[in-house]
Amino acid sequence: MCAVGSGPADLQTFEFPTTQPGETIARAVEFFRASAPVAAVGIACFGPIDPNPGSPTFGYITSTPKQDWRNCDFAGAVGRALGVPIAFDTDVNAAALAEFRWGAGRGLGSFIYVTVGSGIGGGAMLDGRLLHGRSHPEMGHVRTPHDRLRDPFPGNCPYHGDCLEGLAAALAVEARWGRPGKLLPDGHAAWDLEAEYLALGIVSWTCTLAPERIILGGGVMEREELLPKIKARVAELLNGYMEPPDLVPPELGRRAGVLGAIAMANDLPR
Repeated sequence: MCAVGSGPADLQTFEFPTTQPGETIARAVEFFRASAPVAAVGIACFGPIDPNPGSPTFGYITSTPKQDWRNCDFAGAVGRALGVPIAFDTDVNAAALAEFRWGAGRGLGSFIYVTVGSGIGGGAMLDGRLLHGRSHPEMGHVRTPHDRLRDPFPGNCPYHGDCLEGLAAALAVEARWGRPGKLLPDGHAAWDLEAEYLALGIVSWTCTLAPERIILGGGVMEREELLPKIKARVAELLNGYMEPPDLVPPELGRRAGVLGAIAMANDLPR
């Protein structure tokens, strides 16, 4: 998805499928050239990426499972084509920034934004700043307790097998049950299992980062019965040792990523 604007009030979007790098980048550049004059571009990208300015590979997509996009100089290609400054970060970090500015993270000192879709990723805001270290967080690839008697599915992460993403992302749900989650009925065993894995991830992030709130977005989380199940299981797992964080849906929905990209671009020095 591409967008222009300064925030939610004047957002104009254009959506097209992600295909090969050359074709996809060309379509994005064409969109911006056809829009009003653009002063800067923010790119909210699937990862892993190099988000660190000054690094020789800043703006690259690195070891992504999407093989055609590995080692792609995404930000560099867009910057050279448009001749404007580029901000570059993960899609989940961007979504976290947008929810902090305009959504469910407003006024909080600490929170995590997690998306549960074809993959699982998370971004953390601490004291009003996105968490970065050597790179960016990869919350979907934490190792997760896996009861193989209850769930013999081996996981489908190409790097780690049964990490959280390999067990609980939408592609894992489809691979385990033989059809997409949106076709599974309410009350299906898939949703108790999904709540279990996501609760285990939330407990790990809660114990390490102690967020006030965790915002849970993405297509899988659109299943209404899932959030109450997750809340109940998180409370059971923490067992009174820590107060569970506030678990809420996003306020910005599918716009969070592009609004975060705009926020990143707005924050670039002029």
